[in-house]
Amino acid sequence: YCAGRHTAVAGGGSGPPRLRLVDGGSRCAGRVEIFQKNSWGTICDQGWDLNDAHVVCRQMGCGVALDAMHYAQFGEGSGPIWLDELKCTGEEDQVWKCPTGRQHYCLHVRDAGVICSGFVRLDGGGGPCSGRVEVNSGGGWIPVPYRNFTLPTAQVICAELGCGKAASFLLDLPLREASEQVWAEEFQCKGWEPELWFCPRVPCPAGSCQHRGAVQVVCSEYTEVRLMKNGSSQCEGQVEMKTSGGWITLCASHWNMANANVVCRQLGCGVAISTPKGEYFVEGGDEIWRDQFHCSGSESFLWNCPVTALGVPACAHGNTASVVCSGNQTQLLPQCNDSWSDPAGSTASESHTANCSDSRQLRLVDGGSHCAGRVEILQQGSWGSICDDSWDLSDAHVVCRQLGCGVALEATISAHFGEGSGPIWLDELNCTGEEAYVWQCPSQGWGQHNCRHKEDAGVICSEFLALRLVSEDQECAGWLEVFYNNTWGSVCHSPMEAVTLSVICRQLGCGNSGILNSSVPLREGSRPRWVDGIQCRKTDTSLWQCPSDPWKQRSCSAKEEAYIMCSGNRPKSCPATAPCTDKEKLRLRGGDSECSGRVEVWHEGTWGTVCDDSWSLAEAEVVCQQLGCGSALEAPGEAAFGPGNGSIWLDEVQCRGREPSLWACAAAPWGQSDCKHEEDAGVRCSAPVPGIFSLPGILCMILGALLFLVLIILGTQLLRWRAKHQALSTFEAAVDEVLYQEIDHSINPENESLLNSPGVFHISCSSTYSLFSEPAGQHADATSNSYDDVEELPVSEIPSSPGMKEKTFFPEEGGGARYSQTGMWIALFPVHDFLQFHPLSIFPFFFMSKWNCVCVCDSLTVSGTSPQSLREADNSNTEETASSLVLRQDDPGYDDVEPNTT
Repeated sequence: YCAGRHTAVAGGGSGPPRLRLVDGGSRCAGRVEIFQKNSWGTICDQGWDLNDAHVVCRQMGCGVALDAMHYAQFGEGSGPIWLDELKCTGEEDQVWKCPTGRQHYCLHVRDAGVICSGFVRLDGGGGPCSGRVEVNSGGGWIPVPYRNFTLPTAQVICAELGCGKAASFLLDLPLREASEQVWAEEFQCKGWEPELWFCPRVPCPAGSCQHRGAVQVVCSEYTEVRLMKNGSSQCEGQVEMKTSGGWITLCASHWNMANANVVCRQLGCGVAISTPKGEYFVEGGDEIWRDQFHCSGSESFLWNCPVTALGVPACAHGNTASVVCSGNQTQLLPQCNDSWSDPAGSTASESHTANCSDSRQLRLVDGGSHCAGRVEILQQGSWGSICDDSWDLSDAHVVCRQLGCGVALEATISAHFGEGSGPIWLDELNCTGEEAYVWQCPSQGWGQHNCRHKEDAGVICSEFLALRLVSEDQECAGWLEVFYNNTWGSVCHSPMEAVTLSVICRQLGCGNSGILNSSVPLREGSRPRWVDGIQCRKTDTSLWQCPSDPWKQRSCSAKEEAYIMCSGNRPKSCPATAPCTDKEKLRLRGGDSECSGRVEVWHEGTWGTVCDDSWSLAEAEVVCQQLGCGSALEAPGEAAFGPGNGSIWLDEVQCRGREPSLWACAAAPWGQSDCKHEEDAGVRCSAPVPGIFSLPGILCMILGALLFLVLIILGTQLLRWRAKHQALSTFEAAVDEVLYQEIDHSINPENESLLNSPGVFHISCSSTYSLFSEPAGQHADATSNSYDDVEELPVSEIPSSPGMKEKTFFPEEGGGARYSQTGMWIALFPVHDFLQFHPLSIFPFFFMSKWNCVCVCDSLTVSGTSPQSLREADNSNTEETASSLVLRQDDPGYDDVEPNTT
């Protein structure tokens, strides 16, 4: 069936089938229609997907499919429904070559459509309306060769993309890779073609297109400029610009001589002489355009200057911008020379001074905004900087006011925004803050200084703007906040169409599109709600260029704060666990400590590096503070700590030095750089290198000192104990024999010395009571003198000093477990007398786990030895140290003591 179907389609009666897209607004979007058998028909959307759409887009020369549309999104067609249930793989070169399923009954309400990327695009310019020209006929995006590329071709491209007109184009751009190939044809548009696809093309002669440069085009909403006086265009008059909506008049707010010089040069009218406000205003004119231009004066076209429209209020009636150009009389302009233009003071006429001042230009560089950066002055054809000696807020106020940037928030020093180049024009400025131009402030004179570029002055003005998304766990989703008037505040979501969301997400490096999320709970806390009514245009490359309602503290209610989810949204990722802190997403590698090395950041699940373009101590300071490594000592570039690998995540980073993290600084979009790893940035921070003075080392020292103190205290207590019992510390041997003495229960005074002297004593009761009960399985014999024989008394000797040996006495076999005690001599005696006479009274008890002390006696027999006699006994009986001892009354070694009968 499929083969027959394909044959029938391909073999139509009026030649091969043809394909088109209808009612989509361009050649590369719309309802899919096929012409065969003399009729245009449609495709049913059953089974319709991106693979099928890719084949259509490639066949049309429209790049790749962005979306496969269902249910007649581009309207219902008519005629036959030629194909149903397509099953393309995406690799076919014609849609009717795709396999199909069983044909169903289908109505035109299910006509399939497609949106293709188009044949041409501008890539890498921060938006869809600027960048490198690339084309795609279905096999991937390829750069267009710059050979014979002309302005009419650029105009066709801009018109096709809905980007107004071409403002400028650059030729012979280097290719991104040495092996990159370019399109093998040259485009020769006339300018009237609706799309680049229809322009004449010629093959590159002899392969000359290969290994050549590319071309870059910048499109603009603004397409022409003119000065109108008395209804005609001249070299003086009211400034008007042409947009896609017609001619508009510019507002005089923030209009200055730098802007005027660009207009005069663009029109071939020499240089600007003056900027009278509203002088050429004509009643009944068109709407006054409130976009603010911030030219440095060196731009070739007015639309190349930075533009601010966000928050700009409506222009007052009649307050239109005007310019008087010199025309061809440039030789009549005063020439600024040091003989009369010394800013410290001059004898020249006021008109000469004014004219000379107006011919100079001022700009802020490397601050990420026209209202923040290094201060530079164009003087004598060269851009130069200002030394930071005596630089303060009064000087900075003059700069901010002169540039239309409000008031100064900070006067930066020490090349905070990087070191400049060229001359250092001014030093030791002493502005009052009221001067109209910074070069009118007292100073040492033009070019008179004792500075180097490491002392370049900078400024941050109140109209400096920044943007962020606030979320606890998302990278590219959250509450939209803008930094304005030195405070972060939220943004209102009305109306925020798709173009506006695309501009925001692209500016944040979070993809090319976004959506509003209105289901999140209301935020807690109070903050400004700065701006509402944002309506970006396709040509806008940042939120600052988008028109909106004026700035207000309360532009909307809390429930109208914008929560945006960009297409690049992802959970906040960490090298180890999530969520993580900013500190854990930053590290230093290749240095000699944990606080020096190549800067690496964690983004999109991988570690990458930072390019050293615009890298300075300000950026290094943020890194060191973020890592808890103190202050920045050095900001080396050029891979000073070795080249990294992976992605180069950040480029053109421009910090103020006080941001909480590196990614809070202004920078190029994530992953977009023109660097190699030989340009990796590094830092060296002030924190100490690892060692005994590192945090772990210091903790170890403290713990060691505490342990040493405890040991000293324990040692002192041990020495006191040893001193108290010095007599016991010299015992070296166990007792082999014990001598008995009979004593009365009342101790004779002459025998007190025996009881109080160091030694080992055995006490025997004269009554029927036994000192020890019988051990299990053993019997004690009573003598005729009523002595109880002590059986198997274990006595241990414990050395009290190093080198002394330990001896243990064992009971006879069957006598129970082995007993051993270390560290003391044991004396056996009645318990109630223990604390009264025993020399080892510091011990609470003696071991007696085998015997039970009963010892309730009427009379006692005490035997004892001195340490000296113990040593002798030990030496004479070493062979018997393990045997049991049964001591008898008639032992010749006994010393009989008469009991005291008193």
